[in-house]
Amino acid sequence: MRENKMADKNFLTDIIDADLAEGKVSEIHTRFPPEPNGYLHIGSAKAIYINWSIAKAYGGKFNLRLDDTNPAREDVEYVNSILEDLHWLGADPNGGVFYGSDYFEQCYAYAEKLILEGKAYVDDLTRDEMREYRGSDAGKPSRPSPWRDRTPEENLDLFRRMRAGEFKEGEKTLRAKIDLASPNMNMRDPAIYRIKYESHHRQGDKWCIYPMYDFAHPIQDAIEGITHSMCSLEFENHRPLYEWVITNLFGTEFPKQREFARLNVTNTVMSKRYLRELVETGMVDGWDDPRMPTLCGLRRRGYTPSSIFTFVREAGIAKCDNLIDVRQLEACVRSELDLCAQRRVAVLHPVKLVVDNYPAGQTETFALANNPNREACDSSTRQVVFSRELWIEEEDFAEVPPPKFKRLTVGSEVRLMGAYIVRCTGVDKDEAGRITAIHCTADLETGCGCPADGRKVKGTIHWVSADHCIEAEVRLYDKLFTRENMNNLPEGTTYKDYLNPDSVTVCAGAKLEMALEGAKPGDKFQFVRNGFFTPDSKHPGVFNRVVTLRDSFKPAQAPACPQ
Repeated sequence: MRENKMADKNFLTDIIDADLAEGKVSEIHTRFPPEPNGYLHIGSAKAIYINWSIAKAYGGKFNLRLDDTNPAREDVEYVNSILEDLHWLGADPNGGVFYGSDYFEQCYAYAEKLILEGKAYVDDLTRDEMREYRGSDAGKPSRPSPWRDRTPEENLDLFRRMRAGEFKEGEKTLRAKIDLASPNMNMRDPAIYRIKYESHHRQGDKWCIYPMYDFAHPIQDAIEGITHSMCSLEFENHRPLYEWVITNLFGTEFPKQREFARLNVTNTVMSKRYLRELVETGMVDGWDDPRMPTLCGLRRRGYTPSSIFTFVREAGIAKCDNLIDVRQLEACVRSELDLCAQRRVAVLHPVKLVVDNYPAGQTETFALANNPNREACDSSTRQVVFSRELWIEEEDFAEVPPPKFKRLTVGSEVRLMGAYIVRCTGVDKDEAGRITAIHCTADLETGCGCPADGRKVKGTIHWVSADHCIEAEVRLYDKLFTRENMNNLPEGTTYKDYLNPDSVTVCAGAKLEMALEGAKPGDKFQFVRNGFFTPDSKHPGVFNRVVTLRDSFKPAQAPACPQ
């Protein structure tokens, strides 16, 4: 029975509830089996959440198994990144960490078992010939390979010689003997072992034959005691092969494979091939570029584990494909940070404001709220220094103001946030006509530093003391791709045609209040009027915008679909 009720029931929990009620299983055991050939992304978070949260809800076990059965692109770098991402998400595998390569000897032994039972044979067809023999029409049976009727003894000898390295890559393949007339192409004598002369990141050069995923995965699940193998919908057509392996090698109903729809997000690509190409060609700043959908990129951007899991949960767990607006992810982290992020002042495009009637060399402090939405956020207020020369945003001043402009212009008054009311008296310009300084006078008599002084003005602007601030680079991020649905591109185009040239805007020379001097990666702040920010983990002195302050997007309920 469940120990912790999940936020929402779904068709997967319905299946599990039925299996428990019928006594088919007693303890739920799930797994997450990523291939260590790239970094995990937001789509991976859905698979992690489903398998981890279900195991947790039922008081069961959750395994991480690195699917390292193809050594060509696998690397310890990716293994370490996967372990780090799961730990960051709080989804540590209480059932243990395993590797597909842990089971190479067992997989080999099970392959020999199938050979001896006449259920597998060594084939000499090349990859292209095999594809031609199998055909492309599900309604038309495959042609049998000329080597399909080799004796078990001959097949066993050839398979052992494959392991000994006597053949070239592609010269021999071990295939399961199933059903050449099956409408499911995966059942038409699929390859289950191939020759590959690649050094393995854990096994070295011990092996030159490697099991195919569809053969190795069910074996690994069975050995680990997995009860429910929950995977994305692209494996639905592979389920009959999964069940064939389980039935023929273990004679049981479990593990049971069930599929859910992948997480598709607007303005995003999830293909590891495309993401790797973005990294390797230098189009982005590594796998952890804050514009990337990778978990390390989202972490560097400033997203939190809870916001990612909230997004996955709100997107829904079903069997029908849908495209989730990336703004829903932004809404999740925005609502979280609005409650806990401390407010700070940052002037991104600074222009000098000189308070002419404030004594030179004099300073005083004013109290500004850390987070008016949450008093328990460390302390209720902080002290900021006020001086004669300040920095304000360029956009907060206009010589010729547009209609309904409520900020500073010559002759008008505004309140400096938490401090004095000032009136603009003029500007200084350089030879090119650019404004170099704005002059004003402060109402030092009645301006006590807060609206309680009784003075009412239409506009309030933020500021930092010119002599009491730090300089930093601030990066404003936007979507990496301009097209909403990157899964369905017009003919003749590639994903590169939709790269957003304005996906990052760099604000060099931004002026930040002194309280940000000791900020560390992982800290979250709301820069007044500019959004939520975090220090960059790769480049000291850089702040990344996590998300803007507001958006018109309203999260919608996940669409219902028949199961």
